[in-house]
Amino acid sequence: MSGTKQSGTGNRAANVKNSRQGHKPSQTLNQSQRGSATKAVPPAKQGKSDAKPKRQLTAREVALETLVRVAESGAYSNLQLNRALQDAGLSRPDAGLATELVYGTIQRQRTIDDILMRLVTKGWSKLAPWVLQLLRMSAYQICYLDRVPPHAAVNEAVTIAKRRGHSGISGMVNGVLRNLLRRKEELMRPAESGGAATDIGIRQSYPDWIVSRWIDAYGVQTTEAICAAGNEPPHASIRVNTVKGSREHALRELAEQGFEAEPSKLAPAGIVVRGGGNLALTNGYTSGSWTMQDESSMLVAEVCAPRPGTRVLDCCAAPGGKTTHLAELMGDAGEVIANDVHEHKRKLIEEQANRLGLRSVQPVTGDAGRLTEQYKLASFETVLLDAPCSGLGVIRRKPEIKWTKSPGDVGEIAGVQRRLLREAAQLVKPGGSLVYSTCTIAREENEDQVAAFLAEQPEFEFDPDWPADVMSSLREAGVIADDFRGELQLLPQHFGSDGFYIAKLRRKQA
Repeated sequence: MSGTKQSGTGNRAANVKNSRQGHKPSQTLNQSQRGSATKAVPPAKQGKSDAKPKRQLTAREVALETLVRVAESGAYSNLQLNRALQDAGLSRPDAGLATELVYGTIQRQRTIDDILMRLVTKGWSKLAPWVLQLLRMSAYQICYLDRVPPHAAVNEAVTIAKRRGHSGISGMVNGVLRNLLRRKEELMRPAESGGAATDIGIRQSYPDWIVSRWIDAYGVQTTEAICAAGNEPPHASIRVNTVKGSREHALRELAEQGFEAEPSKLAPAGIVVRGGGNLALTNGYTSGSWTMQDESSMLVAEVCAPRPGTRVLDCCAAPGGKTTHLAELMGDAGEVIANDVHEHKRKLIEEQANRLGLRSVQPVTGDAGRLTEQYKLASFETVLLDAPCSGLGVIRRKPEIKWTKSPGDVGEIAGVQRRLLREAAQLVKPGGSLVYSTCTIAREENEDQVAAFLAEQPEFEFDPDWPADVMSSLREAGVIADDFRGELQLLPQHFGSDGFYIAKLRRKQA
């Protein structure tokens, strides 16, 4: 299973939208916290106590703590932030601000550091982790959030510095940020280095090695577009469970609940959603009428085009988004074996299938590299390998990937993919389909991987017979040409969705 798979896409998009309204952090207790903090006790038992109610954290304090933990532990930003928001009990606007600050600060880290290093001329490398993250977070507000008053950002930063440090630290923070305010226009214009990769890297905040790879593959102009798209907030999207209802019905239901919803231009069962709140709390989600999934990810099962009544294998299935989509496309008639190496992730797949009311899904636990030990060779009409990958296509959702991945990671994961692809191929029936997908933009993991496989497996060939509605959307957007042969590299700027690679292969008849 890819470590960057996405099963939910709504929370960040909704939170970020609220943050752009420029709300100040709330410092009041919410209702449930107020009740527990002031719970009455019988008068006879009351007495003096030194214990003080726990102070409500501000949005900026929650964001700062999240940034520090992500930087120090390598935790995924979305998981760490979700935990922090649950613990803090922030209001919806404050949760939106905290979300914006976390993702935006990580996304723009290189650009921000380029600015700050010109202001902190001594001791940059010796800054305490929380001080560095506080400066970054505050600089992000000053440079990128027009609706957050700059002086409010400075004052909040100084207040936090006083609470966590001493007067020397708060004075330094105050001086650096006020200097940034005075010199913002000058500092936001980085000096040209003379190298395209470095210039784009500083301007769009990406490491040189990623930018260089994309320039080699796509050219300077497209690389700039890829990087810019990766810095945009993701929009929320859902996939309609067509076993239970139509997309038109789901659109009406969403509109009635106050959501701005429109049909996806890419995915036949997809809906793009804006406004209205957390989609995971809607009746449609809890009743299994829809599930959260990125539009690019939805294409994978569509390309598989499994027939009702057939036997399908999803090799690396957790958390179950593509598995359940396969079952829905089959009308829940047939058998979908959903394999994952971890037992707790198998349970996630089971929960997904149960929520959606799908009986054809059979979650199992096993090593995807040893599936031929569990299943008879050539026993599946369709095999999907949504392979582990570097995740360079989902930087918009997990911006820390830019700073935690390395060129070595790409080469290492490509070796794993090669082994899994060879294993999966042995389970495909003659005339059956093998679909290979990743959520990355790295040729070593995508085009080169499939080309090497086909060179050593002559019984397989590209299959350009993709569903007509999918092909129509891709052609209309200019993503594929007339010589389309059965593989696709979606870039994040194409539809505002994740970067995804999909190749459909057919096993020749004996």
